Amino acid sequence: MPRDLHAGPVAERVAVLNARYKHHSATDVLEHALKDHDLGRVALVSSFGAESVVLLHLVSVIAPETPVLFIDTRMLFQETLDYQRQLAESLNLCDIRTIRANPARVGYEDPDGTLHQFNTDACCAVRKVEPLERALSKFDGWITGRKRFQNSDRGTIDFFENEGDFRIKVNPLAHWGREDLEEYMVENRLPRHPLVAKGYPSIGCAPCTSPVKPGEDPRSGRWRGQAKTECGIHFVGGKAVRMGKESAA
Repeated sequence: MPRDLHAGPVAERVAVLNARYKHHSATDVLEHALKDHDLGRVALVSSFGAESVVLLHLVSVIAPETPVLFIDTRMLFQETLDYQRQLAESLNLCDIRTIRANPARVGYEDPDGTLHQFNTDACCAVRKVEPLERALSKFDGWITGRKRFQNSDRGTIDFFENEGDFRIKVNPLAHWGREDLEEYMVENRLPRHPLVAKGYPSIGCAPCTSPVKPGEDPRSGRWRGQAKTECGIHFVGGKAVRMGKESAA
């Protein structure tokens, strides 16, 4: 039987948190929620992608000791790896952890590195979902950079979400628009991911990410031509976890 994400101890905590921080800003959510007993111990999960620097900078200012988990799938753009090292050096973050898949597991599931060509879900699972789940097992919640404007699947996310009634997901930038991100990066003189200027507003693994044309969905370059829109780290039981206003009331 699938779990009812509207009931249970984690659901209750999520409802309390969403009510408590309903009218707060992203900064307030981070500043207070990271110390909130109802949230528990959390980590920031960052792809060090196109917009990641905003949340990384906010956390570096508010709570630089927050663990930052970076998933290196071994299939990332070199530009992403270089950018990750650049931000690790320039931002005052104390605990950046690089997460990778078990080499033996990858060797068994994808011995010749072609799994992504015929089963992207399986590739994401072994290289990203499983390593992250292992790393997050030590935490009560995690911080993401997901925003409502990114695509229709993310259009109803709130500050706090119930993940399978075993962990809380925190989306401080849920209500930010593209213009808010741009303004923040300009005001704080934050370095941009080098691929953004080349037409990549959303950046994942190199084999599965393509440039986006003007007017397209910002994430349309991810797994282009497929129904797939998410790598799977935001799924529970095969479905994306989203909470609308009715479940946060």
